[in-house]
Amino acid sequence: MKKLLLLIFTLSAFLTAGAQQTFVFGQRDTMQLKLDVYQPASPRPDHACVVYIFGGGFAMGERNNEHSQKCCRALTDRGFVAVAIDYRLYLKHAQRVPLLKMHTLFDTAIRYAVEDCSEAIAWLCAHSTQLGIDTSRIILTGSSAGAITVLQTDYCRCNSLAPAAALPATFKPAAVIPYAGGIYCPRRQLKYAVPPAPTCFFHGTSDRIVNYNSFRGSLDKALFGANKLERVFKKNDYSHWILRFEDRGHEIAAALPQTIDEFCAFVDATLAGRVMFYDATCTSSNIPNTEWSNLHLFDLYLKH
Repeated sequence: MKKLLLLIFTLSAFLTAGAQQTFVFGQRDTMQLKLDVYQPASPRPDHACVVYIFGGGFAMGERNNEHSQKCCRALTDRGFVAVAIDYRLYLKHAQRVPLLKMHTLFDTAIRYAVEDCSEAIAWLCAHSTQLGIDTSRIILTGSSAGAITVLQTDYCRCNSLAPAAALPATFKPAAVIPYAGGIYCPRRQLKYAVPPAPTCFFHGTSDRIVNYNSFRGSLDKALFGANKLERVFKKNDYSHWILRFEDRGHEIAAALPQTIDEFCAFVDATLAGRVMFYDATCTSSNIPNTEWSNLHLFDLYLKH
């Protein structure tokens, strides 16, 4: 009881305009999993929350690195409670791995990330009152590996798959917004048992790390990018936007701060209950190239 009162007191004291604080949400293997909660100075009246998941090929990155903080500050500037989470980086030591083993490692890395994402969401839902969050208005977004994680989490939720088992039974994201993401699954199983959350895809058409179309990871599995996923959404009348950045590479994975207006427009339309289908080919000069822009997926793991 004392521990509960202490947690409530800590959370209450933390709910100050512009504050940011770190909490432990779980323990996996030998890793203590943490999340950072950023409170806006001027909160949205709907108490919407955005969970941001960093990228790095499931091999690198941090919830509190410079880009994660930049994304979370861009979100709090628009009134969202922003949350950046840890997840286990299973491929951290995966360089120089034989090609034939990569698909197995990649499969496990995604599963771990979805498990940790689901546990973080469950923690947020359990502490939503103290944090000022409406659990029906939790938006999932991420960059690269983080974008794969948010898409895969919703895919697992819709299909009652084990990696998302920690999610509360009634939880459904208000929206999923992946920046250069995809879904890794058997080629004949790219389907949803129940409709996915409204989804806004941001993807470069020349992306070679998370392929815009699809990349075969093994004989039976593939990583399906935004172009392939959008066809599934369109065929089934699932609510979605897709912003295709013509001739741009993996730099789109880091474009949340530069596309915050589009991000907010999609969220606002979704929370207003509007069914949406929007397909745009975009050119943008305000999105800079990064060290990831022209790399291939193999460049991340098969260095010699």
